[in-house]
Amino acid sequence: MKKKIYASVIVPCYNSESTILRTLAALERQNFDKPYEVIVVDGGSNDRTVELVKNFLKRSKIPVRVFVTKYRGPARQRNFGAKKAKGEIIVFTDSDCVPSRNWLREMVRPIESGEAVGVQGTYRTLNRKSLIARFEGYEIEKRHERMKKQKYIDFIGTFSAAYRKDVFLNFRGFDTKFPIASGEDPELSYRIAKAGYKMVFNPRAWVYHPHPDSLKKYIKQKFYRAYWRVLMYKKHPDKITKDSYTGLEVPLSAIFLSLFFLTLLLYPLFPTYLPPVFLILFFLVNADSILFMAKKERKMLLFAPLMIFLRTFIWILGFGTGILKSLKDKIFNSITFRVKNV
Repeated sequence: MKKKIYASVIVPCYNSESTILRTLAALERQNFDKPYEVIVVDGGSNDRTVELVKNFLKRSKIPVRVFVTKYRGPARQRNFGAKKAKGEIIVFTDSDCVPSRNWLREMVRPIESGEAVGVQGTYRTLNRKSLIARFEGYEIEKRHERMKKQKYIDFIGTFSAAYRKDVFLNFRGFDTKFPIASGEDPELSYRIAKAGYKMVFNPRAWVYHPHPDSLKKYIKQKFYRAYWRVLMYKKHPDKITKDSYTGLEVPLSAIFLSLFFLTLLLYPLFPTYLPPVFLILFFLVNADSILFMAKKERKMLLFAPLMIFLRTFIWILGFGTGILKSLKDKIFNSITFRVKNV
């Protein structure tokens, strides 16, 4: 008689042939003493992803199921996987992550003890040869250091996330209005936290994860994350200033850098000492992060300020573009409504 599945690990993927076997192999090696399954939800890949997964499941020591859907974004794929899950606890990771041996055990531990209904794990940088990837890893590590100090959190990212399945389904999972990985995961955790449920951060549950390793990839990622933050903050305006993961330095950085560019642009008409003042304030707000990274790696003392400046600038552009798109849609919908009612 087969034992009842206790936990279901859900992995959404799309054109992941170069990484998916590494992820599955790590999931198969988990130091976990209860029955668990892996659910791979493919978003219509046009490479060998599905073929590789099917070959893997034939020889796998653990149950692996694969489903193929149309590509409609990871939010839909994860929701689909959650509905198919047999386990009482659903755990998410990405198709380019490599979970550590004790990852699954640590992810479910706070849930099975009754401490929480949701768990956030942490990262370790996989592609450490890249200076940009290491910078991204240090920045995340700094924010996770903040999360360690909090008894309960309101921010969970799906690279390493676990939920009690009944709670996840009661909240209807991730908002599918987010078409890419861009904020659908913290948006769900905001809703769950506001309803009074407890979620925790577990630094002992970690996965190796590759971060953007080129300037082009980094800029693209930051732009679209900021762009879709507009939708997230429309739903949760109280989170604009701060949440468990994002400290006050992020909105302050955006404000000071915006004021720096504004006063610099107006300088020919209104000469003032304000541009350098705002620039100094910008770097002072980020001084703690810069020093944190410099302790990890001395060259970050010079590299980190440049990257934080670039990251904030791109964030302003992405967020501004998102606001303009939102206003455009609002005006269009208003005109359409009036025309229909004439």
